[in-house]
Amino acid sequence: MRIRELMNMTQEQVAANARISRQYYGMIESGDRDPSVVVAKRIASVLNIDWTLFFEDQRNETFLYQLGNKSSESGSKKAI
Repeated sequence: MRIRELMNMTQEQVAANARISRQYYGMIESGDRDPSVVVAKRIASVLNIDWTLFFEDQRNETFLYQLGNKSSESGSKKAI
């Protein structure tokens, strides 16, 4: 269950409180769009969560990509 749903909030309520459109919030929630830092901070404030959570997947993907490139450069392949 989503944090928003646990807080008994609709997409419209979160979006209005974060000062963004419901459509944009829906795209962020579904993973179709990434919020800017400003928007992430607004949404996080509404949902009482850490704003950096919006960017954890991107950091992990970047880290794994870089790790994979270093492994292949050294001639060894590492399964992750």
